[in-house]
Amino acid sequence: MSTIIIDSLTVTDDTLEATIRPSSDLERFFTDEPFRTSYDCTIETVPEGVLAIPVLAHVCPVAWAQGADVYVDEVDASFARAVEDVKASLLSMYDFLEGGTLYARNTTTVDPPSSGQSGLLFTGGVDSTASYVRHRAAEPTLISIRGWTITPDARDDEDWNHLRARVEGFADERDLETAFVESNMLSALDHPMLLAHYKRHVDGAWYSSVGHGLGLLGLCAPMAYARGIEDLYVAATHWEGIDLEWGSRPDIDDYVRWTGTQCHHDCYDLTRQDRLELIASYVEDRRSDPDASRLELQTCNARMDGNCGECEKCYRTAVGLRLAGLEPSAHGYPFADEDYHDIRSSFENGDWILGLDERYMWEDIRDAVRETEPSSPAERAFFAWLSDADLDALVAESGSPLHHRLLRAGARNAPNGVYNTVYPVWNAAKAGARRVR
Repeated sequence: MSTIIIDSLTVTDDTLEATIRPSSDLERFFTDEPFRTSYDCTIETVPEGVLAIPVLAHVCPVAWAQGADVYVDEVDASFARAVEDVKASLLSMYDFLEGGTLYARNTTTVDPPSSGQSGLLFTGGVDSTASYVRHRAAEPTLISIRGWTITPDARDDEDWNHLRARVEGFADERDLETAFVESNMLSALDHPMLLAHYKRHVDGAWYSSVGHGLGLLGLCAPMAYARGIEDLYVAATHWEGIDLEWGSRPDIDDYVRWTGTQCHHDCYDLTRQDRLELIASYVEDRRSDPDASRLELQTCNARMDGNCGECEKCYRTAVGLRLAGLEPSAHGYPFADEDYHDIRSSFENGDWILGLDERYMWEDIRDAVRETEPSSPAERAFFAWLSDADLDALVAESGSPLHHRLLRAGARNAPNGVYNTVYPVWNAAKAGARRVR
């Protein structure tokens, strides 16, 4: 019988650690590392049922993929019910998920500290900035997490420092509190092996397609309890009308809860261009406020200390800013009319690896283009091309490199002993892909 046992749950001041013990058939999906998460506040008074949430939020989806049961000594009763709701959503989304049951010796409900505070997962990108603008009257605590796009590895220290400085600067200018969470969740799980097994079933990777809604929100549980955060917001990536298989959606995030905290999938009613329009209104309304007028976004796929201005996401954001009436160079993106030619060339030459996400986002831009008067001949030529471009074909012609697909297939079918031998090769390939994406 396939099982995963969570034990040895310990807390030392601001750090949570737990041991994950999978049955032998599931060992390949986990490493030997204990699950570990650190906060910038003490969590020693947080109840054990809430402390179990971060590790359960990451282990349960892996268990559901294999039809395994999960065992833990104690879990918060509200979260135990939330797990069932999230499981139902994911099973309805993905045929390859089999389900499983969470068993706890004790399910508990306690009286949480109540302060009426709210929190917002925040990176400084378009989505989280729009969510801040929408909820700014509540003065949410800005929460940033290290462990997914920025790993706990020392090589990512500089990126993490850049993110922290940017978020702290944004918060200081608006008199907001911040919270920083660091976790090894994707190295306690064997994320490359999960990717090897399940990439063929999803449009993105394991964490983006399956785990990150429940996972990132669950990481915040001990900190949210300690701080008395009642409403926790995570900004939507997609919007109404886009029915993509994705790990963060209203029918996942809105179900996540624990004693004292309700989570919310935010701004799902706005397209990405709508969110840029919301940010533009915020900037325009506060044109005399230097904190608002110098607002810089960070969305780059290549660097964390600003935006390169040349990757697909930078170009996409710059075009969206122009359509919203903002000058990209004033908000973090070097951009000139000549760049329109480069965008078209990159599309037509297949320079970018695109998925359905990008297809919908460029379609959103194309819809806005049809209602916009071009400001220059270069812009007019690009808008005319984009209006007639076959986005489906452009996305279909892009994809991950062949050698990455072969590595995934090989790892998927290798015995554990063989996999342990070839893992360094796969990991190096993964790191190389990360550096050039």
